[in-house]
Amino acid sequence: MAKVNVKDLLNAGVHFGHLTRKWNPHMAPYIFMEKNGIHIIDLHKTAVKLDEASNALGKIATSGRKILFVATKKQAKDIVAKHAESVNMPYITERWPGGMLTNFVTIRKAVKKMNSIDRMKKDGTFETLSKKERLQVDRQRAKLEKNLGSIADMTRLPSAIFVVDILREHIAVTEAKKLGIPVFAIVDTNSDPQLVDFPIPGNDDASKSIDLILETVTNSIKEGLSVRKAEKAEKSKSKEEANDDDILLGEENEVIVEENAEGNEE
Repeated sequence: MAKVNVKDLLNAGVHFGHLTRKWNPHMAPYIFMEKNGIHIIDLHKTAVKLDEASNALGKIATSGRKILFVATKKQAKDIVAKHAESVNMPYITERWPGGMLTNFVTIRKAVKKMNSIDRMKKDGTFETLSKKERLQVDRQRAKLEKNLGSIADMTRLPSAIFVVDILREHIAVTEAKKLGIPVFAIVDTNSDPQLVDFPIPGNDDASKSIDLILETVTNSIKEGLSVRKAEKAEKSKSKEEANDDDILLGEENEVIVEENAEGNEE
């Protein structure tokens, strides 16, 4: 797994923190210096933390478990959606639905409602409704799709969540921590890195910074998925070979039985 290049982090502006007056003291170990009233993040430490997070996410992907990506801020929404879709992982880029994790059963009911509407449209039931009713159902479906569309296939709680801006997504972080779900996050100088399990110190406002970090972690996830695919293929091959051996053994036993039978007749 290739390590992230500090020069690339620098070019993407990952080192730019917030105004010094807005800093969180717990970020002190990750701050390199102060310049023009802005804290500068130590990119060498960012690279180390990014590698740690990427390796951990890759292992989760290898195990076949899901990682939920969360980012509702304007400059991060499209980037997160793009990278999450590239590895077939669920994501939230609209308003965080309260109880998304802690009340997952209710969220699943909303997803089932969305799927029920889809079935109505396929089996013709939808056409039997009045024009006003169809309009109401369409509006309900659009609202559900906007809020839950990306998690429609998530049948169980994720094994980890990746967050951009833990201040903005504090409810998601709180719910994950309550359930013991590991939290990976880009943590800027105005946030508390102690609130997450795998903090990645970096600029969580600049699109280039977010894109580079997401690209790095999703590349690790892709590698993990590739390893899982190879392992499944190997297991399938071994199973087929075992079945072939059983068939051959069965045929050999049949031949022996037939030979014994012929010997007894003589």
